Parts: sequence; C-alpha cells; structure tokens
Amino acid sequence: MTNYHNEVVLELDETTYHAHPALSSTGARKLLTAPREFQWYRDHPQPHKAAFDMGTAAHGLVLGIGAPTVVIPASVLATNGAASTNAAKDFIEAAYAAGQTPVKQDVFDEVNAMAESILRHPEAKRLLEQDGTAEASVFATDPETGVELRARFDFLPNFMQDNPWALDFKTSAKRADGESFGKTCAQLGYDVQQEHYLHTYAIAAGDASMRMKFIVVETSAPYLVAVHELSYEFGEIGAARAKKARQLFAQWKDEPGIWDGYESDPLPLQPPLWHIYMNSELLQ
Repeated sequence: MTNYHNEVVLELDETTYHAHPALSSTGARKLLTAPREFQWYRDHPQPHKAAFDMGTAAHGLVLGIGAPTVVIPASVLATNGAASTNAAKDFIEAAYAAGQTPVKQDVFDEVNAMAESILRHPEAKRLLEQDGTAEASVFATDPETGVELRARFDFLPNFMQDNPWALDFKTSAKRADGESFGKTCAQLGYDVQQEHYLHTYAIAAGDASMRMKFIVVETSAPYLVAVHELSYEFGEIGAARAKKARQLFAQWKDEPGIWDGYESDPLPLQPPLWHIYMNSELLQ
C-alpha cells in the first residue's frame, strides 16, 4: 500500500483509493452513527449493489471518467425483465470483474436523460466546465489527532483560476430543491462529507480557501437539477462532527476491539412534534 503524505493524487484508480486504510468521509459518518457500524464496515467490504449502479453510471457519464457503463442484453433477462437468470448474473459478474457498471436498458436511458438535464442547467454546466480534474484523490494527516485522512472529490478545480469551486455530484430519488436537499444533507451527513473533504484538502494543499457546491439531479423524469452551496451554519456543524469522527477514529486505532452500538439516552424518549400535532385532538 502506497503511503501518501499530504498530497493530491490526480490519476489514482478507484479500487486503489478505496483500499487505502485512511479515514474517509463515509467512515467518518458511520463512526458518528455508531462505532460498531463503522467497525463492521471496515471488516466487511461491501459487494456491488444494483441500487447504486444508476448513481455510478450517472457520475461516469457526467464527469467523463470512471467505470464505463454497459447495457445488460435483453436476451439474457427473464421474461419479466428481471436480471435474475443465470445468464444475466454471469454477464453482470463479468462486467464488474472488467471494471464496468452493468445496467438494464431503461436505467441506461434514464442516466443519459439525467446527464442531458445537468448539461442544460446553466450553472451546473458552467461549474463542470471549470479547469480541473474529475475524481481527484487527496491524502493528509490530521495534525491534531495524527489520523490519516483521504477524500475523493468528484471534481477538484484548478485553484489558480478565478472563483474555483470543488464539486460533489448527487443523484436523488427525492426532490432536488433547497428545502428537500437540506433535509437530505442533515440526514445523510453531507455536511460532514463536505467538511471532511475541505479539511483534508486544506492540509494537503496548504490552502483552506477551497469551497464546495453540490450538483443534485433527480432520478425520475423530468430529472430536475439544482446547485446548492451549504451555509456557514451548516459548515460549522459539519466541521464539528467531522472533528468528532477524527477523534473517534484515533480512539478506534488504539482500541480496535468490539465497540458499542447506539448510545442509550438517559432521559425518556419524547414524541416527535409531528406526532404530538397529529394526535392533539385526542389529548384534549
């Protein structure tokens, strides 16, 4: 395993990147959910999942990099269109082994429609036309904890140009508007992801001025697109949580035994506000 030290690596293949033991943003978010979930994630590499292939294919098409997408031939599918036959499974397995992303024709058509929608969006198109590199890997050592960090930007701009923006590309089965995506950010920890990325880059490049935007495209027609920048408050929360994850990782490195799951709340659980509201008449 190559020991990268505070550097940006522009042409590192995805498999090598994901095999590196440094703390990633995904690992950070799992640590914050429950240390035992993080440990399971580290000890049990995740197999390919068809549910993620649409996002992978869309990334590759929009960014022009990554695993090429191949269409699963209709001739190997079951009569109901499912990829459940032995022939379909063999094709899918061979595609993954060859570094390809296998999808059915309808998914391929949707991915192309999503990509076209993004390129019709003026701001998204302008951001993607920046001078920079797609799928740029960054490695750094956190000076406070000594934890090795890694981040893989969907797009890392040349910071010497005017008004550069790092980009993260998200496909969403939910709405891409600000209110909906704000909830998604909080639920899935995209604020932690952003701050983990920017912190790692700041150490590696010696530049803490890099900023980041999210390009979000809906996965159902008409494939609406939005571009979002997280607020200062969102960034503060993400930075604090990313710091907590680094501290937990440092502890995990020293004590790699079985960690706890969810923490027990010493106080009784309170009903959500929506539950109180929905049942307010019954309480009168």
